[in-house]
Formats: sequence, C-alpha cells, structure tokens
Amino acid sequence: MLRINELKLPLDHTEAQLSKAIAAKLAIHSAELLDFNVFKRSYDARNKSNIQLIYQIDAELETSVAARVLESQLEGRVNGVRPSPDTDYHFVGRADANFPALDATGQQQQRPIVIGFGPCGILSALLLAQMGLKPIVLERGQDVRQRTKDTFAMWRKRELNTESNVQYGEGGAGTFSDGKLYSQVKDKRHLGRKVMSEFVKSGAPEEIMYVSKPHIGTFKLVTMVESMRAEIIRLGGEIRFGQKVTSIHRQTDKDEEQGHVTGVTLTTGETLPSRHIVLAIGHSARDTFQMLLEQGVYIEPKPFSIGYRIEHPQSVIDKARFGAAAGHPILGAADYKLVHHCKNGRSVYSFCMCPGGTVVAATSEEGHVVTNGMSQYSRNERNANSAIVVGIDPERDYPGHVLAGIDLQSQLEKLAYKLGGEDYTAPAQLVGDFLADTPSTELRGVAPSYQPGIKLGDLSKALPKFAVDAIREAIPAFDKKIKGFAMKDAMLTGVETRTSSPICIKRDRNFESLNTKGLYPAGEGAGYAGGILSAGIDGIKVAEALAIDLLKIEREA
Repeated sequence: MLRINELKLPLDHTEAQLSKAIAAKLAIHSAELLDFNVFKRSYDARNKSNIQLIYQIDAELETSVAARVLESQLEGRVNGVRPSPDTDYHFVGRADANFPALDATGQQQQRPIVIGFGPCGILSALLLAQMGLKPIVLERGQDVRQRTKDTFAMWRKRELNTESNVQYGEGGAGTFSDGKLYSQVKDKRHLGRKVMSEFVKSGAPEEIMYVSKPHIGTFKLVTMVESMRAEIIRLGGEIRFGQKVTSIHRQTDKDEEQGHVTGVTLTTGETLPSRHIVLAIGHSARDTFQMLLEQGVYIEPKPFSIGYRIEHPQSVIDKARFGAAAGHPILGAADYKLVHHCKNGRSVYSFCMCPGGTVVAATSEEGHVVTNGMSQYSRNERNANSAIVVGIDPERDYPGHVLAGIDLQSQLEKLAYKLGGEDYTAPAQLVGDFLADTPSTELRGVAPSYQPGIKLGDLSKALPKFAVDAIREAIPAFDKKIKGFAMKDAMLTGVETRTSSPICIKRDRNFESLNTKGLYPAGEGAGYAGGILSAGIDGIKVAEALAIDLLKIEREA
C-alpha cells in the first residue's frame, strides 16, 4: 500500500473523479489501481466559494507498480507519496501473557483495580482485560441507562442525584457531550486509532476512522459504552457500579515519603487489596481529590478556565463558515475554534463547541449551577453553543493551598445558583445587553436551550471582573472572524467552571504517582487529558505501564 497526502478535490466530486485523481497523482493507468482506502478526509473552507476536500489515501497496487511509483518519486516525477505506515496497535510489552495466579513470593496474586469508568477507565480496563489481567472496575455512579434516567430527572424535574448525573457514572462526563473524538496529543504509536477501532467494534459509525473531526453524540455513546462493558466482562473483568472509593491504602516505610498503594476501601466498608490501581477519576471528583491529599498522595494545583456558554442559531455559524455551501451533507453543522489575547493579559477562547446542540445542566453537587454543552450524532438542533472561557492560574488567581481551585469553582457555582433563583435555573443574559452592561429583561431572536430553565439578568455578577472585562473584549473580536458572533440576540448562560481538572496528580516516567508506587493517575481528573480521545489514549498508556510492572517477574523469567 502507498500513502498519498494532500489530494484535493472539489466538494461535490464523484467517486470516479476520486479514482482518477489517485491514478493521476501516482502517474499510473487507472487499471493499475487495484483498490484504495480513505485514511483521512478533511476540508479547506478558507475560500467559501471554492471549498475543497482534502484526502489522505492508501492505494493498493501490484508490487512492481508500487516500486515504479516510488522510483518515480525519487526521480522527482511524483511527489507526496510514501509506503503506508503501520497504524495497527502493538503493545509495548507482552500481549500474550495471562494473569499469573501467584506473585513472586507464591502468594495469591491481586487483581488490578480501575477506579472510574469514563473513557480513560473504560480503555484502561479493556486493555487490561485483553491482556488477561481481569481488572476490577469501581464506578461511584450508575450504569449508563440508569444514569441517563437520573440525568434527565435533573434536566426536566430539577431532581439532582449527587452520585448519578452528568459528571458521575458509566461513560464519564463525555457521555453527555458532543462526543468529539479528536485531540491535539502527540500520537506516534497511533493509540488514537486503537481507541477509535474499539469504538467502531462497539457500534460507533465507521466514518470516525477517517473524517477529520469525528464525533458520536450522546445516544450512540450509550450503546457503545454498554458494548465495551460487556466485552470487558466477557474477558474476565468485573465492573461494580455504585461503588465509591472512600480511602486508598498507602503503605510507607519509616522515614520515607515514597509509599506503595495496597488497596482501597469502599462506601460499603469492603476493603479490596491490590498493589496496582489505575486512578481514572473525572475532573469533578472533588471529594476524592480531598481524600487523596489526606492520604498523602502528591498533588499540585493547575490552571483551568472559567466563563459562560454562548448560543447562536446554527444557521448563522453555517453561513459564516461555509457561505453558499452551508447545509452540505459532507460539511454538516459548522463548528469554530476561536482565541483572543486581551489587553489585561488574559486569554479568552472557545471551548467544547457543540454544533446543533444544547446547553445542559452539569452540576454534581446540591446548590450549584454548572453549564456544559451536548450534541446528538445528527447535530440537528436549532442552536450552536460553546463555552467562552478565560484562562486562570494558581499563582495569580487561587493561591493558598492545593485545592484552592476547587474552592473557586464552588464559589462561582454557588453564586450562579443564587443568581438563578436557587432552584437550578441558570442565570442568563443577551450578548447585546452583556456588552452594553445592561441587565436583560426579555428574550429576542435566540431561544435558550438550557434545561431546566434560565433567568435573565446581569451575568457580570457571576464572574470576577477581570473575566467579565476579558470576555467583553473578546466577543467583538470573535465577530471579525465569525460574522454574527456578537449578534445582540445571542444568548449567554452561566457559569462554565469545569473546563478541566483544577489539580494534577503528578506521575513519573513509569506513569506512577510521584510518591505512591502502584498508583497510576490517569485521564482528565488527574490532569493528563482533555476529552474523550485523549482520555482513552491515556488509559491505554497507564494500562500498558501497569501490565509491564505486574508481569515483570514472568517477563524477566
């Protein structure tokens, strides 16, 4: 197979035109092209009147024809062609080992534990199960079906279950999101494709393997997650829902800070021994962060962002991005990614953009209001929404102690709850009024999608002044890039505080906690991921590291 990069065709090209373009790029006759696969497809919409599709193609040729093409490239007659790289997953250690019944001392071997069953925990548990290591998964929330019912009860009836909601439960926070499957992590080993291939095996659309910005959406994520759970169980894993970890046992030697994890205690009082634990908790597991700190696990504060959700008619975003091609089925609902560096030294950026989606209630604590965004696979809701957030950091904005960022988040969420009327209604304001520093009193052209409802007023009261000033400066700047972004009728809803974890559970090059051997911090909650795909990739990495350590006796033998 030969890989072709940067093959450009018009938006409405035919299959025959694609085949012809491939043959022309390789300088071969059409009959010599045996077959081809689309490895990646993206688009270039900078010229709205001439949007181009950009392909990466793997072409199948006879060996002699492929050799001729590569020789032509060396001679300068063909450009941008190379042998197709190996993108299959290869475990870094042994992938054929079974879980040893006894450890090196002849004692009963302890099964690895995975805490948390979001994208990171799922991929970590799946890989451990595929290697025959029979993990035990502990998830404080409920299975995805029950969790969906509990979440909808919050949105529709204002009934919050603090242990089963948008943040907690099977599938993690990403289940109630746009289901984006792209990231900016360096991925030389193609671990992202391993994640995506497992998703496809479990029912995700095959197109996620090649489109440039793949997504799944909530309803498809639900069935996909259930299928992955079933596979883990089939391979010998065990998954327990409603099992919150209240204590991690950490054994330390005298006069030494370095410790070793030895097990966990659950809310039921049960203790599970294990010397290999993946900590795949989400960014909202505030009580668990506190417990880890009290147990002596090393934690540092880290930057995150705060802001609002903004909603526009999706048609406005489509027209601004695609012009006359807006609505084309290949392009779908348009997204955007924006950043502005403000005069006060702050940076404002769009985050978690959800085309054709809704703004959702995302709190996990009573008396707090938190917003997030969600889309279905179809992305056919009336509005586009994204977070517009301001970056903040520990030294400048929440100094004092390790968990001060959590205190700031909680303070802002409680304030939003109060501004909304103390019934989980969210405070909101029209963009035009926000820019003019005038409280909103009535809706105009954009219907807010947030459930259970919004209360119009003055959103400048919901955030620190530096953040309000920065967002007021950024919105008109964004309007120069996306025409209509600063439209007066657009809707702001507050507050967005859980953009990422406010802490980082530092780890070493073996993916273990800096001061607790056998504890593998991973994913968003530990500060090592920022979305479904990056969390899944991180889950694979820590599972590999755990397996290498667990099987080292057998491997060395």
